[in-house]
Amino acid sequence: MPDVQALLAGLISGEDARAELAASGLAQCGQPAVSLLLALLDSPNEDTRWWASRALAAQAGRDAALGLIRSLEDPAASVRQCAALGLRLHPSCEAMTALLQALADPDRLVARLAADALAALGTQATPGVMAALASERAEIRIEAARCLALIRDPASIPALYNSLDDPSAIVHYWAEQALERLGEGMVFFKP
Repeated sequence: MPDVQALLAGLISGEDARAELAASGLAQCGQPAVSLLLALLDSPNEDTRWWASRALAAQAGRDAALGLIRSLEDPAASVRQCAALGLRLHPSCEAMTALLQALADPDRLVARLAADALAALGTQATPGVMAALASERAEIRIEAARCLALIRDPASIPALYNSLDDPSAIVHYWAEQALERLGEGMVFFKP
C-alpha cells in the first residue's frame, strides 16, 4: 500500500507533475485517502482545494462523490469545474440536485460540465433536466436541451417539441438535435 501521507504531501506540493502523480497514487489508497482529501476541501488555498477535488475525482464511492458535491459550491470556478468533471466520470444520483443547480453557475464551463454529469446519470436525470428546460434563463435552457440530446430519453420528447419555439436559437438547435437522435420527425417508406 502506498504511503498516503507522502502522497498527500506531493498533492499539495505546488508542483503540478508531482501533484498529478500523487492524485493517481491516492486513487489506489481507497477510503483512508478519501477521508484526508475531504479535510483538504476546507483549505483556504484554492490550489489545495483543486488538487483535493482532482484526487477525489479519481476515486469511486459515495464519500468521494459527497466531497465533489461539496466542491460544486466552492467559491473558485476552477474547483467547481473539477468537481463537475469528476461527477461526470463517476456519476452519482446524490449529486443530481447540486448538478441541476450548477446549470445556473455564472461560470459557463461549470454549467456545461454539470450538464455532462447529468447526462452521465442517464434517464434518472430526465425529470430534473426537463424542469430546467422551462427556466427563464436562456443559458440554463441551452444546457438542459443539450443534456437531453445526450440522454436520449423518449420521455423528454414533449418538452423538446415545446422547445422548438424557444426564442433562443441555440435551445432550438439542441431540441432539434435531441429529437433527431430520438428518431422523431423521421419518415420511413418502402423503397
